[in-house]
Amino acid sequence: SPDERIDAIVLSRAQPDWRKVAMMISLTMRRAGQDDEDFANAVAARIVALVESGRLEAQGDLSNWRFSEVRLPQPK
Repeated sequence: SPDERIDAIVLSRAQPDWRKVAMMISLTMRRAGQDDEDFANAVAARIVALVESGRLEAQGDLSNWRFSEVRLPQPK
């Protein structure tokens, strides 16, 4: 499904260190060969879903892409 494809790209670009959500969206768009606002919004929604499911950790307000960050979950 398109969501699974986006998730796979996002997770392949995520790292243990914090990365800006804006950067993650840009990297995902580049990898998918997409360059439109609707796709960017779809990626942002998938990032939120990945955070809610525990597959990514977040800090900041995820709706503000330049001032929020995500990373791979850290072992506790």
